[in-house]
Amino acid sequence: MKYLVLILVTALSFSSCQEQQKLAFIDNGKVINEYQEKIDLEKKYEQKDLAFQKRRDSMISNYQLELKEAQLKAKNMSQANLQKLSQEIQQKEQLLTQRIQMEQQQMQKAFQTDIDSLIVKVKNFVNDYGKKNQYSYIFGTSDTAASVLYGSEDLSQTIIDALNADYKKEE
Repeated sequence: MKYLVLILVTALSFSSCQEQQKLAFIDNGKVINEYQEKIDLEKKYEQKDLAFQKRRDSMISNYQLELKEAQLKAKNMSQANLQKLSQEIQQKEQLLTQRIQMEQQQMQKAFQTDIDSLIVKVKNFVNDYGKKNQYSYIFGTSDTAASVLYGSEDLSQTIIDALNADYKKEE
């Protein structure tokens, strides 16, 4: 009888240690790329880029007009004045180039900051989803870093749908 109780207790403790873990994975690239907030963010920056291109084209056109006017004036100038005009034109070109580069860099930095924030938001969402739905682990994979080669429970579409539903609530 003692042995039967001992075996029963051992079997019971062993089975409790072998608690079933709930595992799943998501395709990180798919989740991020199909998340509506990211799609909207890209559209926003595409519009900003188009507006920037128009401003840039306008600034370049104005510079080219000034350059043509300077070339016309240069025909009747002395060598000293011609040298001075040439330096002024070079300075304007440098300022224009710097302004364009600075604006492009600011836009790229703002976009990257927004994307980084979005990625953190998705990670936090997946973390909360995993806790709420009692997952032991939710792995992430992508084409570039395939850490999951096979999995039977792909939560990618479920997470995308939940993220998009949550995003619609925010709007």
